[in-house]
Amino acid sequence: MNEIAIAASGLGRAFGGMWAVRGLDLQVRRGEIFGLVGPDGAGKTTAMRMLTGILAASEGAATVAGFSIHDEAEAIKVRISYMSQRFGLYGDLTVEENLRFYADLYEVPRREREPLEQRLLGFSNLTPFRKRQARNLSGGMKQKLGLACALIHKPEILFLDEPTNGVDPVSRRDFWRILYAMLKEGVTIFVSTAYLDEAERCSRVGLMHRGRLIQCDTPQKLKEGLPGQLLELATAQPRLAREALAAQLGANRVSLFGGMLHLYAEEAAEAEQARAILQQAGIAVLAEKVIAPTLEDVFIHRVTRDDAEAAA
Repeated sequence: MNEIAIAASGLGRAFGGMWAVRGLDLQVRRGEIFGLVGPDGAGKTTAMRMLTGILAASEGAATVAGFSIHDEAEAIKVRISYMSQRFGLYGDLTVEENLRFYADLYEVPRREREPLEQRLLGFSNLTPFRKRQARNLSGGMKQKLGLACALIHKPEILFLDEPTNGVDPVSRRDFWRILYAMLKEGVTIFVSTAYLDEAERCSRVGLMHRGRLIQCDTPQKLKEGLPGQLLELATAQPRLAREALAAQLGANRVSLFGGMLHLYAEEAAEAEQARAILQQAGIAVLAEKVIAPTLEDVFIHRVTRDDAEAAA
């Protein structure tokens, strides 16, 4: 069996004269969770729709489950599930009726349906709500039902487009618990997310910006790859301190995390320069320490640097 579940080479899509995605090179191995992270408008949804055969590519090539997105789209569709940001649940149908509708849609054999339904309802903690209409479910429960419906035909590859956006933390945790259970069964998962803590849970992460994949690696290697050091500074005026440092060092060097400043310094001299800038602005540094970067630090640094390079 081919170890590569998804492969893209030079994949791109233009809308009129504007490229939403361009030059996408990507490989996703079977049995991994691959996370695609990027700001709104980065091209994540467009990339996912091309890979699922919903949207035709303007350039490049890709294979999913070993089949070409250009001329074997139907073969791909029976092997995948795609859960969009607004998955098509039917509000006037109950939880179990929605599951049965999707089982019909995917032509799941009758003898397999009942055990699959029981298992998916149990996975998603929806068994007590099986007779409830979907429109009367909470946001988190709707997302878990959407995932159960997407899994009813046992797909090889699962595509999830920001599935937990706007969902409460407890439901997000439950959602990821289900994903890990599916991962153990060999399902390959391709997920886009706006939550950097979720990206930390992925096998590998691709950082997407301005329609391009600007970096791709494991979360740990992405963090280790940030050169220099990251300083955490405590001041009585964190917002003013950020503005003063960003004005002279660049917005990609400083960010605000709660009431603390994270300052990225490639060299020790830059840390000294930052202290001088704050002193000149009349802002005292109350505490300072070197910290390990988070994935959010890496993401902010790469995106703001990419913006600065584009502007130059």
